[in-house]
Amino acid sequence: MPSQPVDAELLQRMDAYWRAANYLSVGQIYLYDNPLLREPLKLEHVKRLLLGHWGTTPGQNFIYVHLNRLIRQYDLNMIYMAGPGHGGPALVGNVYLEGTYSEIYPHISRDEAGLRKLFRQFSFPGGIPSHVSPECPGSIHEGGELGYSMSHAHGAVFDNPDLIVSCIIGDGEAETGPLATAWHSNKFLDPVGDGAVLPILHLNGYKIANPTILARIPRAELVAMLKGCGWTPYFVEGSEPAAMHRAMADTLDKVIAEIRAIQHAARTQGVTSRPRWPMVVLRSPKGWTGPKRVDGKPNEGSFRSHQVPISVGPTAPKRHLKQLEEWLRSYRPEELFDEQGTLKPELAALAPEGQRRMGANPNANGGLLLRDLNLPDFRSYAIEVATPGIGGIGDTRVLAPFLRDVLAMNSDHRNFRLFGPDETVSNGLEGVFKATSRQWEAKIERNDDYLARSGGVMEVLSEHQCEGWLEGYLLTGRHGLFNCYEAFIHIVDSMFNQHAKWLKVTAGLPWRRKIASLNYLLSSHVWRQDHNGFTHQDPGFIDHVANKKASIVRVYLPPDANCLLSVIDHCLRSRHYVNVVIAGKHPAPQWLGMEAAAQHCAEGIGVWHWASNDGDAEPDLVMACAGDVPTLETLGAVSILRQHMPALKIRVVNVVDLFRLQPADEHPHGLSDEDFDRLFTRDKPVIFAYHGYPWLIHRLTYRRANHDNMHVRGYKEEGTITTPFDMTVLNDLDRFHLTMDAINRLPQTGVAGFELKGLLESKLHEHRLYINQYGEDMPEIRNWKWDASKWSTRSS
Repeated sequence: MPSQPVDAELLQRMDAYWRAANYLSVGQIYLYDNPLLREPLKLEHVKRLLLGHWGTTPGQNFIYVHLNRLIRQYDLNMIYMAGPGHGGPALVGNVYLEGTYSEIYPHISRDEAGLRKLFRQFSFPGGIPSHVSPECPGSIHEGGELGYSMSHAHGAVFDNPDLIVSCIIGDGEAETGPLATAWHSNKFLDPVGDGAVLPILHLNGYKIANPTILARIPRAELVAMLKGCGWTPYFVEGSEPAAMHRAMADTLDKVIAEIRAIQHAARTQGVTSRPRWPMVVLRSPKGWTGPKRVDGKPNEGSFRSHQVPISVGPTAPKRHLKQLEEWLRSYRPEELFDEQGTLKPELAALAPEGQRRMGANPNANGGLLLRDLNLPDFRSYAIEVATPGIGGIGDTRVLAPFLRDVLAMNSDHRNFRLFGPDETVSNGLEGVFKATSRQWEAKIERNDDYLARSGGVMEVLSEHQCEGWLEGYLLTGRHGLFNCYEAFIHIVDSMFNQHAKWLKVTAGLPWRRKIASLNYLLSSHVWRQDHNGFTHQDPGFIDHVANKKASIVRVYLPPDANCLLSVIDHCLRSRHYVNVVIAGKHPAPQWLGMEAAAQHCAEGIGVWHWASNDGDAEPDLVMACAGDVPTLETLGAVSILRQHMPALKIRVVNVVDLFRLQPADEHPHGLSDEDFDRLFTRDKPVIFAYHGYPWLIHRLTYRRANHDNMHVRGYKEEGTITTPFDMTVLNDLDRFHLTMDAINRLPQTGVAGFELKGLLESKLHEHRLYINQYGEDMPEIRNWKWDASKWSTRSS
């Protein structure tokens, strides 16, 4: 590390570069033409609709130019994370100045014509969004929805020991719950095997219309908070540019020296104590270098600079156009760009080169770094199913050894991790700890289980952090799986939204390489939360996912362990999707041998001939199911019907891939109408037992010919602490209700059907009396098995 401070001449050139970035930022918000002010500014040179966010932008430009200096001086592998991503002009402008933007978008050339296009496209129809969007090179974090920058930053550096993520945290963003928790991500950062996060808390004082908390509390409180979270804060404060450049340069030199010292001590000297990583607190005015006052009111250093500081247009005061021109000319563009409109060479030389440029770093285009996982043959973990309905230990418990070996087989590459909010053991995946540990940098006590300084499992009781870590891990070219209680995955509904949108947009950008899919394994699901009660019973994440682009989302409901193995293998091999898999952890019947399971999952939907008696002819009734518990109850209902009404021709259809139900022109996995009718008929009653809220099935199938005959049972928001079977009874999903539903739609059952309904109503009454007395389900429910010798007509 240098012993001498940065020389004054370099700081002057950095100030000029900062002025260039600020000029480009203002130009993007305002200018339609005359990009270098080669003539006096006129109204026709200004966009008719002014959009964008100025307030955070000059501070981020300031940070970017100083990080460029660090990268060049110390040959750093660094990317930039813009927490206040509404400062899109800053990032677009900087990756343009460094040359990356024009390499990816050659029509945005590095001259006056390119500047005109750069300015005109910003927040403009057919152009680019106002945030640090996927279209912006160097971005893996749009920052439109605030709160996730630190989580993404830490996920990016896990298993990435050479990488530093400079994470800019807006003081508005710092008020969000996810960000407040993310300060503790340093307790999970291994200085040996992981990279480093450099948080830069940018205190510019205001949000859209209010002051920010961290900017207004006493400095001693802020220091106490940051130190209490395990960070060593360094302050850079002021508004006078020359002094701020000197302070920022000196501070960043200290910070990089500390980061390198921490990593050196851990990697070469065996130091295992948890380090106190450095961070920077940058306090600068909101809207720095912008107009001091507009219409007599303070602007720079005020919330009024948050978006567009000066209104310009036919109905705005004429003085505003003059004030805008004065503001633009204050950056002295004639000193920054040559006659062709190209950044002058002495300034362009300040940017890093090649892939050291933050806009060109491959970590910010993770598909470039993505390697296939080494995966074991999932078939070798199969349960032998000699006959349908044999007992199982719990589907996720069968999956655990497969995931254990995925972790082991990829430990050298360090490109697969399992994430979860303290639920890996609870969700039946304890077996993975035979191959790895939970990564944990805080104190480890003697009676702790599975904790180590380095490990492949990341657990913290914050679904937001798990989601953010995993997203950052995936976006930088690795693979992972998020296991969670089904009801509480809703906590990350909005984070899922943002990631799904990111995938949708990047799929349309040829230069963005596809990344590994975001995989959710949801267990402890709605039908087996009988011990936790109503608060833990909610299958609605599926409905939420179904709202997203069909090209991105997938939902799988494997009915047993062998199907779960096949589905997870498929998901881990997939690219650029969000895969949602719902599976149980409790002992449950197993239906399909491995080859039958693999074929069934590949098709996504199919007739279970061994449970049907229609002989491939037209059935009287279709009994359909999706989900492990609905499958069990459907087969229970089928057995009742076949025992009491053997003449009925029943077809059993099981759905694994939920979107097979949609038409082919709505979802790439959708069935053609012909294939759908072949399964569900065009005019026969269909009793559909579904894992989630029943109206989703209607939504997926409303255009089908037989939709009017489709009767769906699922979760209807009835729950409590009760028995497993009673959960289905409360929601009319149990075998008795399903059988009665079938009889109600089969008038040919006549008196026999009426009598059977009476019997089943008595059974429901008996069930209620029994569980209220004994606290468990009736023996005939607990011990029920599919009678393969009596009902099977074909082999599985």
